[in-house]
Amino acid sequence: MIKKFPGILTDIFYPRRCPVCDRAVRPFGGLICETCMSEFVYVKQPYCLKCGKELTEETEEYCGDCVRRRHLFDCGRALYVYKSVSDSIYRFKYRGRQEYGAYFAECMREQLGSWITQRRPDAFVPVPIHAAKRRVRGYDQAQVLARELGRRMGIPVEDELVRRVRRTVPMKDLPLAERQNNLKRAFKICRNDVKLDTVIIIDDIYTTGSTIDAVSYELRRAGVKRIYFVTLAVGNGI
Repeated sequence: MIKKFPGILTDIFYPRRCPVCDRAVRPFGGLICETCMSEFVYVKQPYCLKCGKELTEETEEYCGDCVRRRHLFDCGRALYVYKSVSDSIYRFKYRGRQEYGAYFAECMREQLGSWITQRRPDAFVPVPIHAAKRRVRGYDQAQVLARELGRRMGIPVEDELVRRVRRTVPMKDLPLAERQNNLKRAFKICRNDVKLDTVIIIDDIYTTGSTIDAVSYELRRAGVKRIYFVTLAVGNGI
């Protein structure tokens, strides 16, 4: 009880916000309001065996994006359908709601924990934002998510391995070709001796995979053999 006391005081004076309604969580002490728990929609089977997007036909194995394009990662999974969680992700990224990360990571552990464990990762690698953006926001949402998930699963987080060295424009309104050009030489490995065989990249959203591919490219060059990813949400690609 004594060890929990500082956290209890924090919750009293700075109550945790619900990732769905953004009001103080009810009942007290939870990570999400009980009445909001069914609002986010989980990705369900069948899903693409490469990127984890939901498929419309049970006979399909890969989505149209992955059929047309060769990716540099092995495969990945996503937790939520983007439309159901888009407002929450916006607040998580741009409105200082770092506390959402605890709920998101717990759901990742519950829903994707077995898949993650089967990959036997040496570390989680969060996709970094540029230093200028971090100064404005005060934090990196992928790093917050990776640390929360790493703590829950006992997996190390390599959050200083990859650096974003070029400030890119927002990806959401760019066509595929411009997304790829936008990310050329955007990331850099910050160590000469990368002794990791298997990593899982952590990010908030997967759409076309351009960002995950750009990070994967640098990790491959550094000698990482198996590269997977887990994202909070997956949206429509090309």
